[in-house]
Amino acid sequence: MSGAGLSVLVFHHLFAALCEEMGATLLRSAFSANIKERLDFSCALFDSHGRMVAQAAHLPVHLGSTPLSVRAALELGPFAPGDTVVLNDPFRGGTHLPDITLVTPVFLGGATPAFFVANRAHHADVGGVFPGSMGPSQDIHAEGLRIPPIRLARGGVIDPELLGMLTCNMRAPAEREGDLLAQWAANRVGAERLGALAGEYGEPELAQRSDELIQWTAKLSSGLVRELGDSLRAAKCHEVEFEDELELENGTALVSVRLGVRKGRLWVDFSKTADAVPGPANAPRAVTVSAVFYCLRLLLPEGTPTNDGVLESIDVVTRPGSLADAVYPAAVSAGNVETSQRLVDVILGALAKLLGDRIPAASAGTMSNLTFGSRGAGGFAHYETHGGGAGGSVEGAGAHGIQTHMTNTRNTPIEALETTMPVRVLAYSLRRGTGGQGAARGGDGLVRRLRLLVPAHVGWVAQRGRRGPFGLGGGAAGRRGAAIWVGRHGRKRLLGEASIEVESGDEIEVQTPGGGGWGQKGL
Repeated sequence: MSGAGLSVLVFHHLFAALCEEMGATLLRSAFSANIKERLDFSCALFDSHGRMVAQAAHLPVHLGSTPLSVRAALELGPFAPGDTVVLNDPFRGGTHLPDITLVTPVFLGGATPAFFVANRAHHADVGGVFPGSMGPSQDIHAEGLRIPPIRLARGGVIDPELLGMLTCNMRAPAEREGDLLAQWAANRVGAERLGALAGEYGEPELAQRSDELIQWTAKLSSGLVRELGDSLRAAKCHEVEFEDELELENGTALVSVRLGVRKGRLWVDFSKTADAVPGPANAPRAVTVSAVFYCLRLLLPEGTPTNDGVLESIDVVTRPGSLADAVYPAAVSAGNVETSQRLVDVILGALAKLLGDRIPAASAGTMSNLTFGSRGAGGFAHYETHGGGAGGSVEGAGAHGIQTHMTNTRNTPIEALETTMPVRVLAYSLRRGTGGQGAARGGDGLVRRLRLLVPAHVGWVAQRGRRGPFGLGGGAAGRRGAAIWVGRHGRKRLLGEASIEVESGDEIEVQTPGGGGWGQKGL
């Protein structure tokens, strides 16, 4: 049957549904709570050139950066049916080492791949100094196993020696193997569904429709660029700039963006952002591109297909060796989860100068990352992000206790956490009154208090511990966050990048920031 009589919108939903089914397969097949409960994974479809055609409604920080990993994987070509590439290298399109990407070429009768399917999943541990592979590392080698693009499977068969090499460098290797095989299964399902679509509509039709979807989005994105250019002219300026900062152990680091429009193209320039820093806060370029992708996608009309067309009229300028473009051997584990959030904050802050009421106040601005794992060999490792308050906006008050911006994960249910880990959840509630005041209040953060039942290693990586998320339009900032360690020593507030050894019975209380308020209260 030909698809000539069907709207391109139908193919948009067909391709997106394929990605959603890949995600459902990964969820059902995974071993770790981080994937099957928190849903810390993303799936997408790419054309023969490595352009993203469609995605599932998964994680923005994954989806805007995965195209760079796919293009790195394509450098291994030519491919044969049944090949699958694995990688996590932050300097070749990756984000941070726990995010492992699998890329599978899909052959639909031709000698070369017609499409590629890919998924990225955050593994609870990929080795390194700290359980959970996150902590105050000083270079990439301390953060875990770095995997360049390499074939994990050939002819539809996993390479057992490569798989064994990968998992023997990670904590809880059986769980890591199960999650990797679940990722492989998800890609195989995506390939099978593409084969079924090709059988119904024909491969040329699928290729044509995927190109039309990208061009559709590109046209809408170009319209947004024209709107921003008009706003700049109305403001009688050539560019707008916004700055914020990252909290470091001994001071702060500038995060800066400038936006302007030239010859029908939007340039987003991060070159004034501070140099890379000692520690894990450095973001690879893929993360910075992902932040730009996400912010612009927010402004496109509802129903716009999410694909490579978003960035077709955009130039992202970064300075190699900076916080926004880390180069080897910089540590990057927090760049993906924390610096990504600050990049979004400054982009939206700059856009607010052009679009006014369309932009909300800052949300929590941190993923409040907590890791814990066994001390010594074997045992367990767990990773979790925590929601916070969303920023208030012209639409109303910000949502309470929600994952915001670059993250879209769930929490681990208390029952699942207590069943699989030696931990008890003593409290889990909203942190009332932490949203910033304003005509529209910011949402409240969360409180989660855990008791470790065995000696363990605990890691904490977070931001907004010194200064809360900013308000806009006269609104007040949200309350700052914190992590409190309660043990024989009493109460101790953890720094933004901390690694501690706790004893059985010690407790960790996570307090996440509230969102910024929007508008002056009473007006």
